[in-house]
Amino acid sequence: MSAAPGAGALLALAARHGLDLDPASLRVEEAGLDFRVVLADGTDGRRWVLRIPRRPDAAARAAEERRVLAHLRPRLPVRVPDWQVVSPELIAYPLLPGRPGLTLDAAGRPVWHLDPASPVHARSLGELVAALHGLDPAEAAAAGVPARTPEQLRRQWAEDLERVLDEFAVAPALTARWRAWLDDDGLWPRTAVVTHGELYPAHTLHDEQGRILGVLDWTTAAVGDPAVDLMYQHLVAPPEAFAATVRRYEERSGRHEPRLAERCAALQATGPLAYALFALRTGEAGHRATAAAQLGP
Repeated sequence: MSAAPGAGALLALAARHGLDLDPASLRVEEAGLDFRVVLADGTDGRRWVLRIPRRPDAAARAAEERRVLAHLRPRLPVRVPDWQVVSPELIAYPLLPGRPGLTLDAAGRPVWHLDPASPVHARSLGELVAALHGLDPAEAAAAGVPARTPEQLRRQWAEDLERVLDEFAVAPALTARWRAWLDDDGLWPRTAVVTHGELYPAHTLHDEQGRILGVLDWTTAAVGDPAVDLMYQHLVAPPEAFAATVRRYEERSGRHEPRLAERCAALQATGPLAYALFALRTGEAGHRATAAAQLGP
């Protein structure tokens, strides 16, 4: 493969951090909102993942993610990134085994490498989420994982909604749905657990049968709502696969989450709200325009 655009700058950046890369091996992935990702072969014989922050705020949050990874690595049954280069300019780690379940092509279209209906994947996901949610929330918080109680989580969403309403014109139907969600006690967790936050096939690495071998991108990890880690399975998988994941999760964890499918759907519906908050955090006009289009009447 020929060197990607900007290869000289990428190679120089890597070299400044002690990585000698093969120019012909560079593959750039632009899909991430916070990081540009580059895959490359090193002269040390290893394949490397390079994460290049798009904005200073993304780089600043990397210290938090590093603490999260250090806490989770010895406690989970799957692999997580082992950052060996960490600076405001670059994060780099050896490529983990397995293949992402979902990638984007050059035009930004989704390309599936995993059958969302796979019963093997459904069970594997349930086992992973059970293991993650079984970790001690207090230990995680003490190690630096951001933590909120269910009450704090609900209050934060309410405050976030008011902030977005102050900044954007929001369709009345969206506002009504979010207020109904905030007012319904049954759509909120009774306890908070350690969560990944964006556990979907682009962030999970699989073997050929669909078993999960590793999990990427822990930027959104927190002690929070258990439903958030089953939300994407509810979104992308057929009902029987979602049910299989939940069954396996309950068998392994001993937990039962009431109204779980409804809670997943309610969280999915917050997508425009979450994107608006992201746009406000970045301050970038393009993201703000996209958020306004998603929210508008």
